[in-house]
Amino acid sequence: MTAGLDALMGDIDPAVSRILDRAMSGSEITPEEALTLFVTRGKELHAVLKTADAIRQEKNGDAVTFVVVRNINFTNICYTGCRFCGFARRKDEPEAEFLSLEEIARRAEEARQRGATEVCIQGGLHPNIPGTWYRDILTAIKNRVPDIHIHAFSPFEIQYGSDKMGVNAETFLRMLKDHGLGTIPGTAAEILDVEVRRTLTKNKLSAEAWIDIVKTAHRLGIRSTATIMYGHVDCPKHWAAHFKTIRDIQKETGGFTEFVPLGFIHQDAPLYLDGQARPGPSRDEHLKMHAVARIFLNGWIDNIQVSWVKLGPRMAQYVLKAGGANDFGGTLMNESISRSAGAPYGQEVTPVEMCRMIRDIGRVPARRNTLYEILERFDNHDPNDLGHLVPLTEEQAALR
Repeated sequence: MTAGLDALMGDIDPAVSRILDRAMSGSEITPEEALTLFVTRGKELHAVLKTADAIRQEKNGDAVTFVVVRNINFTNICYTGCRFCGFARRKDEPEAEFLSLEEIARRAEEARQRGATEVCIQGGLHPNIPGTWYRDILTAIKNRVPDIHIHAFSPFEIQYGSDKMGVNAETFLRMLKDHGLGTIPGTAAEILDVEVRRTLTKNKLSAEAWIDIVKTAHRLGIRSTATIMYGHVDCPKHWAAHFKTIRDIQKETGGFTEFVPLGFIHQDAPLYLDGQARPGPSRDEHLKMHAVARIFLNGWIDNIQVSWVKLGPRMAQYVLKAGGANDFGGTLMNESISRSAGAPYGQEVTPVEMCRMIRDIGRVPARRNTLYEILERFDNHDPNDLGHLVPLTEEQAALR
């Protein structure tokens, strides 16, 4: 433990100090201990944040990573009825959108031309698509852009597609991998608790099904992210139990690339508009979620990502600086799910802007790929040395 932390530990609740001291020594903390950390305030919370940041420094150094990626939300037509979602539309609504395979492939090609190494593909559960549609998306992209990494299809989409085809999840995932699927997003996890999921989604994708699909993907060599969505009808006991589930999966499979806390965007979510959810997480809850994740998952998942779309760029910077996170996520290009739920932030932060924000907090920007292999570091502090990353379109250049 550093000298500064030693002094801090001597001035806080001994129970919290013991937990943090064990964490710094490399010992795992229990869900009960995580719950203790989640309810800290004042000096104790400050000590939690300092410990998380010290572990981040040990594991990741001064680099803050990011990936150049385009989100392609291929349809917002969905009949699932998740009560936290402001994205879904019925087929006959004016805002309904369903992209053709040609348009999906065109957007992937455009992303590659703009420097993207990854496309992230997700969409609503359209009632009329065949299960083969997911395979067809992969084929269309790979025929057009063979070298791009495809990060696609949440466990909910995988369950939906496999049910549509009348096959099990393993068979479906094998087919997707054979047609170019690289990794899957660990979204649709929300909170892996039965009662919470009944409120959020009527448990249409159970916690057990999410876990089984993710483990199956990992077993097939398809890695994934891990996520949590917090700040709605949940509380710290749910967070601690969720963390344990994620850590247990990682111990078994080693398949998670990163952990991504996703704050609830409440503004246009039906659950909030009906008065059943609180208005998203507080500032301290954002900090605690990332910091306790860093401490709890230490040695198992060493990449903790901030979602600038959920947090906003300034809060994301603050969490990177104070809360133990080391990854800024993706440049995105066209993310629309959070915007549909009322997130006030833009759909794209360019790599140049991302590097500037990272440097503003005294860290070193580093561009990575989906699997966290570093492609280049930007130790040079000249803000003009980054234009090669993603050339601006003529329309963007005109707005500068």
